[in-house]
Amino acid sequence: MFSHIFLGATDMQASKRFYDAVLGALGHKPGVIDPLGRCFYVNKGGIFALTAPINGEPACHGNGSTLGFTADDPAAVDAWHAAGVANGGVSCEDPPGVRESPAGKLYLAYLRDPSGNKICALHRMS
Repeated sequence: MFSHIFLGATDMQASKRFYDAVLGALGHKPGVIDPLGRCFYVNKGGIFALTAPINGEPACHGNGSTLGFTADDPAAVDAWHAAGVANGGVSCEDPPGVRESPAGKLYLAYLRDPSGNKICALHRMS
């Protein structure tokens, strides 16, 4: 459905360190900074990128927005969360764990990245 997703970043080096850690915990390679200073994470499913806003205004989070990353199992979600907290992220919402939803049981964890964007890691439980 998606070809790419960009999130605004206030401090690119802090954001790259954070996303290298959290995405690395899920098995992804470190991001690559392009000549324009944007950071790209590419896999077969698409592109996740970080950028300073092109209008020159400070990056800010979207109120009500959450970007979710798929995890293979609950241990990967826990590793993702721990890597994020250790690299400048802030835990938000409930602690990592099982949540009941209309789609079944989910194992989730939530973080705010160094620019305040809300992200999560999700494993769909059988």
